[in-house]
Formats: sequence, C-alpha cells, structure tokens
Amino acid sequence: MDELQEFKQYKIGQAAKEIGVKTYVLRFWEGEFDEIEPIRTASGQRLYTEEHLEIIREIKRLLYDEGLTIDGAKRKLRSREAADVLREVYNELRVIKSMLS
Repeated sequence: MDELQEFKQYKIGQAAKEIGVKTYVLRFWEGEFDEIEPIRTASGQRLYTEEHLEIIREIKRLLYDEGLTIDGAKRKLRSREAADVLREVYNELRVIKSMLS
C-alpha cells in the first residue's frame, strides 16, 4: 500500500485541502520555497506527490506552529537537509568500516 501512496498525485485543490491551507497559499509557497516543485501536466496543471505534501506540511509547521518567518523557515529546511545528508554519509561510512574490519 505504501508503494501506491508514492505514486498518488494531488491536484492543487486536493493538496490544499489535505494540508489545510488555501490554494493561493500553496502557489505562494511554491514561489518562495525551492523544495516545492510540483509536477506540471501538459496543460500546466500542478500535481503534488506525497513527498511534496510532506515538505509542505513541514513548511506549514515551521510557519504556523513555530512562528518562523519565510526566511527563517528556509534556513531551517536547508539546515535539516544538510544534517540528513551528513547522517547518510556517516551511516555509509560505518557500513564500510564494518566491512573492512
């Protein structure tokens, strides 16, 4: 079932309803946050995946719950992405070390 969720796509109205914001908010955030880049159909319609919705939920949490500004939320997202990359590299190095031992 999780594999099916990866391929599910939401139109902008569906995504907005799922997140709990208006469609114009999603369009605004799309212009502000590079992390949100919906798929575009041939007719230009936006389609959001579950991955997009996760990022949008995090942006909403940072802005609404933590009270960060747009710039503050951008910085926080970037720092989390960098931490995730470092964590992946660290884990891969541990696997390599164990293979060499």
